[in-house]
Amino acid sequence: MFKWNAEKNKILIKKRNITFDEVIQSIADGYGVSDVPHWNKEKYPNQRIITVMIKNYAYLVPYVKEGEDIFLKTIIPGRKETKRVKGSK
Repeated sequence: MFKWNAEKNKILIKKRNITFDEVIQSIADGYGVSDVPHWNKEKYPNQRIITVMIKNYAYLVPYVKEGEDIFLKTIIPGRKETKRVKGSK
């Protein structure tokens, strides 16, 4: 089950015009591009990052597994990742 902070979701809607619901729908629709450990293992040892494509743009979504739950942390637009993913098709 996916979980997230409701206040963070409101901030993402306001600042980035995207929601965690869109991320979950993208994953369910098969648009999860990659799932890798967080690149800063010292600061975020238990985090992973899933890249999802939404409206033809890549977003990086850090998350933590908590038992059976997946807690989504934030949504980061990925300009470089969008170019990489589009270039590999």
